[in-house]
Amino acid sequence: MALDTHREDLEATALALARPGTGLLAADESTGTIGKRFEAIGLANSEDNRRAYRTLLATAPGLGETISGVILYEETLFQQAADLPGQPGGSILELFQAQGLVAGIKLDLGVEPLAGGLPGETWCTGLRGLRERAARAYARGARFAKWRAVLRISADGCPSELCVRENAWGLARYARTAQEEGLVPIVEPEILMDGDHDILTTAAVQEWVLRSVYEALGQNGVFLEGTLLKPSMTLPGADSSERPNPEQVAAFTVRTLRRSVPPAVPAILFLSGGLGEEEASVFLSAIHHAAPDAPWHLGFSYGRALQHSCLSHWQGSDTAAGQAALLARARANGAAARGTYVAGSEPSDDAASLFVANYSY
Repeated sequence: MALDTHREDLEATALALARPGTGLLAADESTGTIGKRFEAIGLANSEDNRRAYRTLLATAPGLGETISGVILYEETLFQQAADLPGQPGGSILELFQAQGLVAGIKLDLGVEPLAGGLPGETWCTGLRGLRERAARAYARGARFAKWRAVLRISADGCPSELCVRENAWGLARYARTAQEEGLVPIVEPEILMDGDHDILTTAAVQEWVLRSVYEALGQNGVFLEGTLLKPSMTLPGADSSERPNPEQVAAFTVRTLRRSVPPAVPAILFLSGGLGEEEASVFLSAIHHAAPDAPWHLGFSYGRALQHSCLSHWQGSDTAAGQAALLARARANGAAARGTYVAGSEPSDDAASLFVANYSY
C-alpha cells in the first residue's frame, strides 16, 4: 500500500514539527483573505505586495528558533521572493527552508453549505483532485498539509449529527490521501467561537467532534504517528457573558483532549480562532501548566495571532519593523509552548480579541 512507503518519513516529519518550544506559522491565507488584511493597512492586494509580505515572513532572522514549520497557500509555494536589500534571491519556499522550517500546504478548497444540514452548516470541499494536488506539492518540497473543517454551535441544534459525520469523514479521506502522497496531514476540526454558549457546551460538542474524527481516521487506516491535530481551545462562545480565566480555559481544554485524542498523535497545535495575540500566548502557556505530563507536544499553529502586529508595523514598506513584531510574537508563543510565557513580556498591538464572526479564509 502506498502509505507504507512513506511511513517512516511521515513519522519523522511529524516529530520535526513537534519540536519542543515551537509551533507553526499559518501563512496560508487565500488571495481574498490576505486582501482584507492589506485593506486594513491601506495596501492594494497585488501579487507584488503579497510577494513582498511573504518574503518578509520568510527572511525574519532567527524565525526557525521558535517556528518549526510554515503552512503556505499554493501561490506562495511556487512564488519567487521579492528583492530585499541584503537578502538572497530564490523562491519563498527556499527562504523558509534555509531557516530550518518544514513547508506545508493548504489543500482544502474551502467550505460550502451542507445539503441536508441545519442553516449555516458547511462541509469542506477539495477531495476531487486532492491526490494530484498533494503529489504536486510534495514534488515542490512540501512535507505536510492542512485541511480545515468548520463547525458551529447554535441554539437551533448545530452541529447536527450529519455535519459532524460529514466533516469527520472528509478529514479522514483527506488525511489518508495526503499520507499516501508523503504529506503529514494536519487534521483541523475547528469549532467556531460564534455564539453565546457556555464553556461546558463547547467541551461536550468538542469531545463529540474529536471522537468522531478519530473514529473516521481509524476506519480509513490513517497512520496516527504521522498526523498532527489542530483544534480550537475549549472556550465559551464569543457572545457569552462567561469570561473564564486562563487556568479555567486550560483545565477544560486539557480535559477535552485527554478524553478524545489518542496518545499516538505526536502533537496538538492549537489554532488561535479569533483570540488576541496576547490571549493566545497566555492561554497556551496555561495549558502547559495544566498538563505537565501530556502525551503530546502542545504547540501552536497561529495565523492572525502571529501576524496582526507584524502587518500593522510593516504597513507595506517597513520590513524591519514588521519582522521585529513577528519575532516578538514568535518568541512569546515559543515560550508559551514550554509553559514559560510571562504575560506582557513581549510587545503586541492587538486588542483583547481578533474575533471575526463566521471567519473564513
